[in-house]
Amino acid sequence: MSSLLKEDLAKRLFGPRRLRLQEFIEVEGSGAERCYLCAAVSKSEEVEICMVKHFRDREEKYEVVEEWFLKDLEMIDGKEADTDNPYFDMHFHKVYSMEAYSCASKYTFARTLSNLNETYLKKDLKIVNFDSTYLNDDSIWSSNNRDCLVLMRICFYASNLLCLSLCPLS
Repeated sequence: MSSLLKEDLAKRLFGPRRLRLQEFIEVEGSGAERCYLCAAVSKSEEVEICMVKHFRDREEKYEVVEEWFLKDLEMIDGKEADTDNPYFDMHFHKVYSMEAYSCASKYTFARTLSNLNETYLKKDLKIVNFDSTYLNDDSIWSSNNRDCLVLMRICFYASNLLCLSLCPLS
């Protein structure tokens, strides 16, 4: 479903604005509308981060309600690196608190912003209170489908713990 949604967002909202949608995550919104945090790149290679509200009437409608530029982002704060939580702050001229749909999607968005920063800006972007193992592309767990790999790694650790708990002590 997310690939269909990404395709729809790209076609209806970002295409007409001449932006290439790189990544989006669902975030907690107010009311019945669904909200997405999106990262897109313009033809002039400027990276835009925006909050999009999704309305459903007779047809799907999207509206950009907040816009920022990656060059203005000073820091991404994951709140607590050793806790599985979906909360994070983005520090621009003001701090914006977000609640992602999941912890994995929070990491996906932070990874995307980090990669876009490396590709287009190469500025010192502070990413704090995130587990660096899940952020780095050189990790053994990195691939194009990182959310699944984060889950696989958690399952791997859980199965190791289960095996260790079943081993008899001599």
